[in-house]
Formats: sequence, structure tokens, C-alpha cells
Amino acid sequence: MKVLIAGGAGYVGSTIASAYLDEDIEIVVLDNLVTGRREFAKGRTFYEGDIANRGLVTRILEEHPDIDVAILCAALINVSESYARPKDYYRNNVVKCLGFIDSLMASGCTRLIFSSSASIYRSSEMAAVDERAPLEPTSPYARSKTAFEWIVEDISHAGPLRVISFRFFNPIGADPQMRTGLQSSETSHALGAMIRAMTTETDFAIMGTDYATRDGTGIRDYVHVWDIARAHISAVQLFDSIVSVDNPYEAINLGTGRGTTVRELVHKFNKVSPLPIHTVNLARRDGDSAGAFSNFEKATRLLGWTPILSLEDGIRDSLRWAQMRRGILGD
Repeated sequence: MKVLIAGGAGYVGSTIASAYLDEDIEIVVLDNLVTGRREFAKGRTFYEGDIANRGLVTRILEEHPDIDVAILCAALINVSESYARPKDYYRNNVVKCLGFIDSLMASGCTRLIFSSSASIYRSSEMAAVDERAPLEPTSPYARSKTAFEWIVEDISHAGPLRVISFRFFNPIGADPQMRTGLQSSETSHALGAMIRAMTTETDFAIMGTDYATRDGTGIRDYVHVWDIARAHISAVQLFDSIVSVDNPYEAINLGTGRGTTVRELVHKFNKVSPLPIHTVNLARRDGDSAGAFSNFEKATRLLGWTPILSLEDGIRDSLRWAQMRRGILGD
């Protein structure tokens, strides 16, 4: 088995690549390195370039005719940035991805696993959301993910493309062997900001304290990136039993089934971290919502998957990666 990973030098894509290699699944990485890291592709079959470059994608598939499945992780993902640069987000996350699908299908590659996002769901802080829950994307980033899900679902029903869309909740942690992790120390998510606050000995800003949650702060479902990678192993192994000509599209949640508020995450962080952090309350940011957490029953039923790593594991691995990152990436 051989898999093409578009965006395979990024955080999630490189972790998936490591998981495949551990299972003796051959990989080919395609990444333009706009946000990905060349170091994450070291020792792996790697093509530098854009997913919208049809000539390059065609050449990859000609040189590797045994590619069975394509993984589409390539995307811009910063919610706040998407408000300032909506055209870039729609161009990268919709238009270029559609070009990639064109190239795959023209070369006869018709199995796709798409990295979607749980940000497409309507906020539901009181109950877990399953794949039938209402969609209500609130940012250009989330709307770009919603739009592309609709596009690939429509294309799959016209045939012959078949698609699994994984709706990630909030990835944290790193490859437990510390081969890869977050590319940048300037991440916008809560755990990354906590690590920066610890490192710089500054206050961590809680953005919004008036949500309809148990303590007024936003709620999220933090899933270890290695558990996400494990789901991708099962997906390629079971692909033809999950999606077929008669059922060519499936959306599947990947989360822990547990909601954690920002204040609860701070508490967990301070239990694991060698240095406690202090907090300051600020107003909500554009695009922030109360949040949601997952019902992952479908992932268990179709993939035999359940998350095995805890929130504490994710915080601990994130801290280890933050300590090692400069030595690995050199910046």
C-alpha cells in the first residue's frame, strides 16, 4: 500500500506520515512549504510544490502508479487570519483543493481522505455533536471547510471519487517519538498560547468569559494528534468497506467525547507544567464560539477507533515538543 499525503510536511500531515511508516505503509509527501517544514519531510519521498500544480500532481502519480489513497491535509487554518485574508482562505482551501481533486481523478486516483474540521458545527456546549448535527460555520476558515465538504460530497455522488471526510476537533500534542510537532511557536490555539505564557512568564489571556458554559469560558474537545494519525491507519486499511460506489461519502468525527473549558484546560496545564501560569480575562475574538465536543460513535463503528491518549498526555507531549522544537527545526 502507498499513500500520497498532500500537506504532509505540516503538523497533522507529518504525524500521519510517521504513523504510516511505523505500519510499513509507503508514503509520498507533497507540500509547498508555505507553512510546512522541510525537516518534517526528511528521509521521506518528497515533492516540493503546490497541490494546484496539475503537472506536478500528474507526474507524482505517473512516477508512483501504486498510490492507493490520497490524503488532503493541505490548508490554511488560522481562524483569526481568515478574517483578514478571506480570499486566500477560499483560494487555498477550496479552489486549489478542487484543482487537486481534478488532477487525482484525471490520473485514476479515486480514493480520498479529506482533513475537515469540527469548526463547521453549530456550537453545542451542553451535548456531544455527531455527524448529523447542524452546521453553522462562523469564520471564513470554517466556511471554506464546509464548502469543500459539500463539493467533494457532490463530486463523489457523481462518481467515481470516494471520500472520507475526517472532522477533526482540536488537535494537540506531538508525535510521541518527537519526530514532528507544531511547526511554529506562534500558534493561535489555547494550549500553544499557554506554553508561550509559561515560557515568557506572562499572563495567559482567556478570550471571552461570558459564554453559556459551566464556567463562562469556551469549551473544546482536545484530541491527541497521534490518535488522529491512528484513525488514518484504519481508514486506509478499511477504505473500501467504509465508502463504496453505493455509499461514496462518509463524514466522521475525530474527538474524545469530552468537553474541556478554557479554565479547565488552564487547571490541567498547571498540574502537568513545571511552571504554573496566571490568567487575565479579555473579550472574545472574531470567529470564536462557545464550542462543541464530539460524539465519535461512528469512528468506533466504522474504523474500530477510540482515542487512547489523555488530555494530560497531549499537554505533556506539547510541552516536550516545545522544549525540543528549536533543536529539531533550528528556529
